[in-house]
Amino acid sequence: MSPATADELGKLILRVSVGAMLFLHGFGKLLHGIAPIERMVMASGWPAILAWGVYLGELIGPALMVLGIYTRLGAALATINMCVAIMLAHRAEIFQLTPMWAWQLELQGLFLFGSLAVVFLGAGRYSLGGKGGRWN
Repeated sequence: MSPATADELGKLILRVSVGAMLFLHGFGKLLHGIAPIERMVMASGWPAILAWGVYLGELIGPALMVLGIYTRLGAALATINMCVAIMLAHRAEIFQLTPMWAWQLELQGLFLFGSLAVVFLGAGRYSLGGKGGRWN
Protein backbone atom coordinates (compact mmCIF):
# COMPACT_ATOMS: atom_id res chain seq x y z
CA MET A 1 0.00 0.00 0.00
CA SER A 2 1.37 3.40 -0.92
CA PRO A 3 1.87 6.08 1.74
CA ALA A 4 -0.78 8.25 0.06
CA THR A 5 -3.34 5.44 0.20
CA ALA A 6 -2.48 4.76 3.84
CA ASP A 7 -2.99 8.46 4.66
CA GLU A 8 -6.38 8.46 2.94
CA LEU A 9 -7.48 5.29 4.77
CA GLY A 10 -6.33 6.81 8.06
CA LYS A 11 -8.50 9.88 7.43
CA LEU A 12 -11.46 7.65 6.60
CA ILE A 13 -11.05 5.53 9.73
CA LEU A 14 -10.61 8.57 11.98
CA ARG A 15 -13.58 10.58 10.73
CA VAL A 16 -15.98 7.64 10.50
CA SER A 17 -15.10 6.17 13.90
CA VAL A 18 -15.15 9.47 15.81
CA GLY A 19 -18.20 10.70 13.91
CA ALA A 20 -20.18 7.48 14.38
CA MET A 21 -19.41 7.21 18.10
CA LEU A 22 -20.31 10.86 18.72
CA PHE A 23 -23.50 10.49 16.65
CA LEU A 24 -24.58 7.55 18.80
CA HIS A 25 -23.72 9.57 21.91
CA GLY A 26 -26.06 12.31 20.69
CA PHE A 27 -28.79 9.96 19.50
CA GLY A 28 -29.84 9.27 23.08
CA LYS A 29 -30.47 12.98 23.52
CA LEU A 30 -32.67 12.90 20.43
CA LEU A 31 -34.68 10.00 21.87
CA HIS A 32 -34.91 11.23 25.46
CA GLY A 33 -34.77 14.99 25.04
CA ILE A 34 -32.34 17.65 26.15
CA ALA A 35 -34.04 18.85 29.34
CA PRO A 36 -31.03 17.92 31.52
CA ILE A 37 -28.75 19.89 29.21
CA GLU A 38 -31.12 22.86 29.28
CA ARG A 39 -30.92 22.83 33.08
CA MET A 40 -27.11 22.78 33.00
CA VAL A 41 -27.01 25.61 30.47
CA MET A 42 -29.40 27.76 32.51
CA ALA A 43 -27.55 26.98 35.76
CA SER A 44 -24.44 28.42 34.11
CA GLY A 45 -26.32 31.62 33.31
CA TRP A 46 -26.65 30.96 29.59
CA PRO A 47 -29.96 31.02 27.68
CA ALA A 48 -31.71 27.65 27.46
CA ILE A 49 -31.86 27.90 23.66
CA LEU A 50 -28.11 27.14 23.56
CA ALA A 51 -28.88 23.59 24.70
CA TRP A 52 -30.27 22.94 21.23
CA GLY A 53 -26.73 23.29 19.93
CA VAL A 54 -26.14 19.76 21.20
CA TYR A 55 -28.06 18.53 18.17
CA LEU A 56 -25.68 20.41 15.88
CA GLY A 57 -22.57 19.16 17.65
CA GLU A 58 -23.62 15.59 18.38
CA LEU A 59 -25.85 14.72 15.42
CA ILE A 60 -25.44 17.06 12.43
CA GLY A 61 -21.68 17.57 12.78
CA PRO A 62 -20.88 13.88 13.22
CA ALA A 63 -23.20 12.93 10.35
CA LEU A 64 -21.30 15.33 8.09
CA MET A 65 -18.04 13.78 9.27
CA VAL A 66 -19.19 10.22 8.58
CA LEU A 67 -20.54 11.08 5.14
CA GLY A 68 -17.55 13.19 4.23
CA ILE A 69 -19.47 16.27 3.13
CA TYR A 70 -18.67 19.64 4.71
CA THR A 71 -16.41 17.52 6.86
CA ARG A 72 -14.34 20.30 8.38
CA LEU A 73 -17.49 22.24 9.30
CA GLY A 74 -19.02 19.13 10.90
CA ALA A 75 -15.83 18.44 12.81
CA ALA A 76 -15.68 22.08 13.96
CA LEU A 77 -19.26 21.81 15.27
CA ALA A 78 -18.31 18.64 17.15
CA THR A 79 -15.16 20.28 18.55
CA ILE A 80 -17.07 23.32 19.80
CA ASN A 81 -19.76 21.06 21.24
CA MET A 82 -17.22 19.07 23.22
CA CYS A 83 -15.54 22.21 24.57
CA VAL A 84 -18.92 23.45 25.81
CA ALA A 85 -19.82 20.01 27.20
CA ILE A 86 -16.57 19.82 29.14
CA MET A 87 -17.09 23.34 30.52
CA LEU A 88 -20.69 22.63 31.53
CA ALA A 89 -20.69 19.05 32.72
CA HIS A 90 -17.11 17.97 33.32
CA ARG A 91 -15.14 21.01 34.48
CA ALA A 92 -14.34 19.45 37.86
CA GLU A 93 -12.95 16.31 36.20
CA ILE A 94 -10.46 17.92 33.80
CA PHE A 95 -7.43 17.17 35.95
CA GLN A 96 -8.68 13.96 37.56
CA LEU A 97 -7.58 10.39 37.00
CA THR A 98 -9.55 7.22 37.58
CA PRO A 99 -8.34 4.67 40.16
CA MET A 100 -6.67 2.87 37.22
CA TRP A 101 -4.68 6.02 36.33
CA ALA A 102 -6.70 6.82 33.24
CA TRP A 103 -7.89 10.32 32.46
CA GLN A 104 -11.39 10.87 33.85
CA LEU A 105 -12.45 12.44 30.55
CA GLU A 106 -11.20 9.78 28.14
CA LEU A 107 -14.41 9.63 26.12
CA GLN A 108 -14.84 13.39 25.97
CA GLY A 109 -11.16 13.76 25.11
CA LEU A 110 -11.50 11.27 22.26
CA PHE A 111 -14.45 13.18 20.84
CA LEU A 112 -12.75 16.56 21.28
CA PHE A 113 -9.29 15.75 19.95
CA GLY A 114 -10.50 13.33 17.28
CA SER A 115 -12.86 15.98 15.92
CA LEU A 116 -10.13 18.60 16.09
CA ALA A 117 -7.82 16.32 14.10
CA VAL A 118 -10.53 15.98 11.42
CA VAL A 119 -10.82 19.80 11.27
CA PHE A 120 -7.15 19.91 10.25
CA LEU A 121 -7.00 16.74 8.13
CA GLY A 122 -10.25 17.06 6.20
CA ALA A 123 -12.29 14.26 4.71
CA GLY A 124 -9.78 12.77 2.34
CA ARG A 125 -10.35 11.00 -0.94
CA TYR A 126 -12.75 8.37 0.43
CA SER A 127 -15.71 10.65 1.09
CA LEU A 128 -18.88 11.79 -0.60
CA GLY A 129 -17.48 15.29 -0.94
CA GLY A 130 -14.21 14.13 -2.42
CA LYS A 131 -10.76 15.34 -1.57
CA GLY A 132 -11.17 18.83 -2.98
CA GLY A 133 -13.24 21.63 -1.67
CA ARG A 134 -12.77 24.20 1.03
CA TRP A 135 -14.85 22.35 3.63
CA ASN A 136 -13.55 18.87 2.92
